[in-house]
Amino acid sequence: MVSVLRHTVFRRLFLAQVVALAGTGLATVALSLLAYRLAPSAAAGVLGTALAVKMLAYVFVAPVATAAVARFPRRAVLVGADLMRAAAAMVLPFVTEVWQVYALVFLLQAASATFTPTFQSVIPDILPGEEEFTAALSLSRLAYDLESVLSPMLAAALLLLVPASALFFGTGAGFVASAALVAGTAIPWVGRAAGSPDRGRRPRLGGGIAGFVATPALRPVLAINAAVAAAGAFVVVQTVVIARTAFGAGDTAVALLLAANGAGSMLVALALPRLLRSVPERPVMLVGLGVDAAAWVLAAVGAASTLVAARVWPRRASTVR
Repeated sequence: MVSVLRHTVFRRLFLAQVVALAGTGLATVALSLLAYRLAPSAAAGVLGTALAVKMLAYVFVAPVATAAVARFPRRAVLVGADLMRAAAAMVLPFVTEVWQVYALVFLLQAASATFTPTFQSVIPDILPGEEEFTAALSLSRLAYDLESVLSPMLAAALLLLVPASALFFGTGAGFVASAALVAGTAIPWVGRAAGSPDRGRRPRLGGGIAGFVATPALRPVLAINAAVAAAGAFVVVQTVVIARTAFGAGDTAVALLLAANGAGSMLVALALPRLLRSVPERPVMLVGLGVDAAAWVLAAVGAASTLVAARVWPRRASTVR
């Protein structure tokens, strides 16, 4: 898989992706802490809405942006999207209202919705071989998974030295570094002709969902994906609330909890290939769903009991006095 890094153009683009993802990971931690700072009693709602804005921006902007920038040089599109993301991230530390967070998150994600499909369209042009193309996609997917582990750890280390708002500047620096790497890379002006097969082309959203629902064998997969997404959303949205309100921990604890979540995901992903050689897929998926449900229950019970204890014990202490 790593053999494709011998290709100079892909190596530079992959490095640009890695540094941009590191910045994105810092922004995830910083955004949760910013939501808690602006609205401590409604941090989960603020962060959940911000994440919903991110998804809506990507879903609705990506198809439009892909068509709008199709005739522009792809290197210029990638650099422009990176610089727009950097500008939005560096303004976030100075916001004072929740609506400003939503607006900047939308702008940042709209730029990402322009960057990602353009980046994906470059890969089949610089790596036309089937094996190289597959290896490049796998390496790109691995970078996304590593981001969920390494970026919170990096954020936790930085929070020992700098305030939480400074993480946004780290995000901006990551996007600027990505733009610099892309600017110095020779990228084909345009992709393949419109009538030719293009493995990097994104399918229409509606067609993909309709295909899942219409295919009986894929409906359970859609349900599993929904369950996994719900668990991931719970972790991202509620971690800051549980760490800061329920346990009274600091900003560093939030980053460490997010890093622990990513580390668990990576450990399972590394162990699965060997496990699936001796165990069928269905039992593994059912066990995973069971663990997912148990984690939901434990998280809810633990948070509730901690909040109850935090309210009851001070009253008892005051009564004794």
